[in-house]
Amino acid sequence: MKTLFLVICISIFGFCTSVAEEFRAGAGAVDITPEKGTPMAGYYQERAAEGTHDPLMAKAIVIADDRIKVALVALDLISTTQSIVDQARKDIEAQAGIPGDHVMISATHAHTGPVLGGSKRYDAIVGPSPLSQSFTEKLPQLISEAVKKANDSLTNAKISFGAGREENLAFNRRFHMRDGSIGWNPGKLNTNIIRAAGTTDPTVSVVSFETGTKALATYVNFPMHLDTVGGLFFSADYPYTLAECLGRVRGREMLTIFTIGCAGDINHINVNSPVRQVGNEEAARIGIILAANVLRTLEHLTPLTNAQLRVSSERVRLLLPKITYDDIAEAEKVVARVNSKEQPAPTFLEQVKAFKVLDVKDKEGEPYKVEVQVISLGQDLAWVSLPGEIFVELGLSIKNGSPFKQTIIAQLANGSIGYIPTRRAYSEGNYEPTSARCAEGSGEMLVESAIRQLRKLYGTTQSRSGLNP
Repeated sequence: MKTLFLVICISIFGFCTSVAEEFRAGAGAVDITPEKGTPMAGYYQERAAEGTHDPLMAKAIVIADDRIKVALVALDLISTTQSIVDQARKDIEAQAGIPGDHVMISATHAHTGPVLGGSKRYDAIVGPSPLSQSFTEKLPQLISEAVKKANDSLTNAKISFGAGREENLAFNRRFHMRDGSIGWNPGKLNTNIIRAAGTTDPTVSVVSFETGTKALATYVNFPMHLDTVGGLFFSADYPYTLAECLGRVRGREMLTIFTIGCAGDINHINVNSPVRQVGNEEAARIGIILAANVLRTLEHLTPLTNAQLRVSSERVRLLLPKITYDDIAEAEKVVARVNSKEQPAPTFLEQVKAFKVLDVKDKEGEPYKVEVQVISLGQDLAWVSLPGEIFVELGLSIKNGSPFKQTIIAQLANGSIGYIPTRRAYSEGNYEPTSARCAEGSGEMLVESAIRQLRKLYGTTQSRSGLNP
């Protein structure tokens, strides 16, 4: 018998036999760039933003059929939190009339965004930031404004979907090393590398929303980290160039919304190349290549017809990793050394483990209650939300187990608990499993939930569209 329990709250809408042949869609965006001086994500020391290279946005697409509405939201931020999502959903329901559980809110994982208020690691090392706190408090309302803009602009739309493949951008960042260990980001041209310890997912998912000859929005999903630019200027990273390129072709009023697929162990670093891969130039290179792939894919999309919108959600209880009193004592020593700036400073992995242990201690044994959400359109297209940085193999398992023609997974969605590795990776060790706040097997539980919901929605759509006897 499983020791993990599910609190299942599945909502399946529309019990008539008719199906929607036309959709309405709308798109909206709001600038969420914080003030200059706000601490930068990706740094756990006092590194304040010196300006803005390109704006950070909250982008939303609202889709409606003759029964329900849903909203897909992407934030140019490093993560989402449960409190931000909960408040944004309340505001959206009040201002746009869309039920909160019909809204999927994800972060692109841009490292060149702000630290979110309440970051325990940042607060422990530097101290709470009033600018971060102020930004975080305002964020739910800004998200709601983006959704309201999209909802207010609803118009009859054609929705088409498809996928390209980009084989040369993303790389697994975990490697089998000659000493028998698993290396993490071991450096370019490292002669101790034997081979990659995992795979990638080259799928570039594309959904196009059009009215007549006009493009309303282009939804793009790709599984690769957004840790490309670096520096102290706010930037949306490579999705910025992606949007700029698509806008030049499809119209400046067309909204490009990017979400990140399962990329917990995937980044853009080619260890077999000596070429430096950091900065705005690298982000531009990636964005241009992705845009070219999307433009090729747009020529071969499949229109959605005779499809109903459906929404499903499950709350999954994930156990905590085991920690000991000795682990806690050692973690407190490490954090004290960090705060005192004692030299030599604790190693990176010592700090990662220390903050993980203290976060787990603060949970007092209470499992995480995370959300796995599915939004589907007929039997063709489905979106899945996952609450963290998910290893690529878990995402591929969901796609392989899904009955839908195309399944898109947005990680860091509807809250995040950090890294969620595969069961195998826990025994292999290094950064992501050391950082993981959930117990071994948690990723596989999320896969089970996603596939169960996908099959349920697919089967219900099938029977209600008259395709089953």
